[in-house]
Amino acid sequence: MKVFIAGVDGYLGWALAQYLTARGHDVAGTDKYLRRAWVAEMNSDTAIPIYDMPTRLEAFKARYGKELLFREGDLLDYPFLRDFLGEFQPDAIVHLAEMPSAPYSMIDQEHAVWTHTNNVNGSLNVLWAMREVCPQAHLVKLGTMGEYGTPNVDIPEGFFEIEYRGRKDVLPFPRQPGSFYHLTKVHDTHNTMFACRIWGLRSTDIMQGVVFGTRIDEMGDDPRLRSRLDFDQCFGTAINRFCCQAVIGHPLTLYGKGSQKRGFLPLRDSMQCLTIAVENPPQPGEYRVFNQFEECYTIEELAYKVREAAESIGLNVDIAHFDNPRTEKEEHYYNPDRENLIRLGYQPTHDVVAEMRIMLQDLLEHRDHIRQYADILVPDIRWDGTRRRSELIQMETAVKS
Repeated sequence: MKVFIAGVDGYLGWALAQYLTARGHDVAGTDKYLRRAWVAEMNSDTAIPIYDMPTRLEAFKARYGKELLFREGDLLDYPFLRDFLGEFQPDAIVHLAEMPSAPYSMIDQEHAVWTHTNNVNGSLNVLWAMREVCPQAHLVKLGTMGEYGTPNVDIPEGFFEIEYRGRKDVLPFPRQPGSFYHLTKVHDTHNTMFACRIWGLRSTDIMQGVVFGTRIDEMGDDPRLRSRLDFDQCFGTAINRFCCQAVIGHPLTLYGKGSQKRGFLPLRDSMQCLTIAVENPPQPGEYRVFNQFEECYTIEELAYKVREAAESIGLNVDIAHFDNPRTEKEEHYYNPDRENLIRLGYQPTHDVVAEMRIMLQDLLEHRDHIRQYADILVPDIRWDGTRRRSELIQMETAVKS
């Protein structure tokens, strides 16, 4: 198959390009390197150093014996996107090119508006380009389990049957997003569902849990093929952040009680699931939803698992509870389904602690690099906007003085 990856320079995109190529697929991709810029904006860096794209592409060809067709570009540049897709004629498009951080979208008005402009309009451009130049392609769109929120009922895969006033129908399950970022994913869901219905496009909407891990087997030992791993408050998701904190002796930053429950999966499982979706396309006009995660854990459970993994290799780890900067339920019911991928052959990784141990051993090599950014490990971006207001007050005071 010919697979186009939007966001191919990112954490998931670079790993997926290798995983698909190792399975015999031809891959093309685009990226604007925005993830690199966003992390730098947070005064941080990837814990595992990554190389520039020309160096990555050189290593890619040396390992896999074929080129990854790459062009730097922006999904908001519609002529660029349309022409690239028209030339490549993909069988599948994996859309990973959105800004993926809830905290980043909550910094201030500017970041909230930019997140919506980039994510929603970029995804609309993908849909229109598909309609115009490759309507047979299958869109694998990365959503998030965060679209659903934490309802007090079981979470189905996208749709549920409801009876109201004596009549029944199958409807989209209600979304309760928890940030301006998660709202963009809800908008994408509705736009994609609509495009499939009116244009006959086909799409798999991946409601993905939180991904963690430093490697997949296909990367081998060549450092040029490694993917990034972030640990700052915006782009360092819980387990990745915890593991980076563990290797430098920083207390694990547990928000609030730590009883918030979410779905998680290792990077290697994410690659397995995305590839299953790519290789098993829906019918024309079909919009389907896959909930993608390995298991559900509370944040506190994960922190203790990281400590268990760390202690097994001689690291001492403290766990500290920090004031929760987010507006979210800390005590809640959470029971999502995940049958569609299991039915298609997904085999979850059950030894989460073993995966964490691999991460910690990889990160120990970069302990000194991570330690340079220790001062950014405690969150200060708050859902009520007080961080930005504090910055503005400081600026005004400086100007007056």
